[in-house]
Amino acid sequence: MKTAIRKMGNSQGVLIPKPFLLQTGLDLGEVEIQVEEDAIVIRKPKRKSREGWAQACKKLAERTTEQPIAWPLIPNNADADFSW
Repeated sequence: MKTAIRKMGNSQGVLIPKPFLLQTGLDLGEVEIQVEEDAIVIRKPKRKSREGWAQACKKLAERTTEQPIAWPLIPNNADADFSW
C-alpha cells in the first residue's frame, strides 16, 4: 500500500489505515518510534511513561535522612516583598 507524507503543523505525518492499527493492536496514544536501517518503525511501548516513578521516589525518600524540600523555604530575592 502506498500513502503520502503530509504536512501537519510544523511537522510531517502519515495517516495509518485502521486495518493496520487493528492488526498490530496499536491505538491512539503513546507509541515508540525509531529508525531501523532505512525504515521508520512504530511499536507499542514496552512500558508506560513514568512507570515506576512513584515507587522509586518512595524508596529514595525512605533512604534519605534529610528534610524534604518545601518550596516556600527556598529563598528567592526577587520575591522578598511578596506576601504569602
